Amino acid sequence: MTATAKDLRFNISMLFDALGKGEEITITYRGKAKAKLISTDKKQKRKKEDIAFGIWSDRDESVDKMVRGLRKGRSFDI
Repeated sequence: MTATAKDLRFNISMLFDALGKGEEITITYRGKAKAKLISTDKKQKRKKEDIAFGIWSDRDESVDKMVRGLRKGRSFDI
């Protein structure tokens, strides 16, 4: 998971919830990675795989690129 320095300041409880689920969090500042948060609890290190993204495992295109392509504005040539 990636979070901004602003998220760290204002949404720390959300980040603690993600750490509790075993996720690693990369903190960015002005678009550049500056720190990584990892959980110290070994029992919670198990990462629950998201079933929705498992359907993309056989594709070369990343989910991020596909979603960004869908969000682009459409132009209709008449």
